[in-house]
Amino acid sequence: MASSRRGGVGARGSILRATRLSRGVTEIAIFAASTETFSRKNINQSIDDSFATYKQVCDAALAGGLRVRGYLSTAFGCPYEGAVSPTVVASLTERLIGLGVFEVAVSDTIGIAHPGQVPSVLDAVLARVPVERIALHFHDTRGTALANVMASLDFGVATFDASAGGLGGCPYAPGAAGNLATDDLIYMLNGLGAETGVLLPAVSDASAFIESRLDHRLPSRYFQAISART
Repeated sequence: MASSRRGGVGARGSILRATRLSRGVTEIAIFAASTETFSRKNINQSIDDSFATYKQVCDAALAGGLRVRGYLSTAFGCPYEGAVSPTVVASLTERLIGLGVFEVAVSDTIGIAHPGQVPSVLDAVLARVPVERIALHFHDTRGTALANVMASLDFGVATFDASAGGLGGCPYAPGAAGNLATDDLIYMLNGLGAETGVLLPAVSDASAFIESRLDHRLPSRYFQAISART
């Protein structure tokens, strides 16, 4: 580790190349936040300090041949500071792109976003960053995740984070439920005629396997409906 610090990005890049070859890693992720309080709660750094750290991480990762995905937490609202300005979200998204990430997942960490809010955030973000570099990450705490996806489609966003059965959450986002369920998302997109390349029965099989290892039901509406029939 000492030699890595002395060697700077080049040495860290060599370590990351070795890690990629030995472990099969091809991509890593960094997690920034839209508010100072959440940034400190989540990673114990201010926003500016986190970007300084992430620049080193991105430089080393890119030198090591790894792709980096960026996440911007609490982009639609913060559990500690409340409303977040779309202008702030756009500026931080642009800063993440400047670090060399291939894509930024603009994230509704606590599931507070609603379809009336999504357009204002996307208007601000897409004025500064190409749509093909943007993904959206919704939680379904208030049951609006699918509606938020619908509100995003007209903007040309084509990448949405989801989890099998709707698993997920965050220990630093009190009350946050799981991510948008992959099962529910694929069912809706299939109904809209969108080509996803994802087989819904296979997702449901994965959800069933996961639920069999848990002590609670998965929240996916589609999965619950299928489970009731079988």
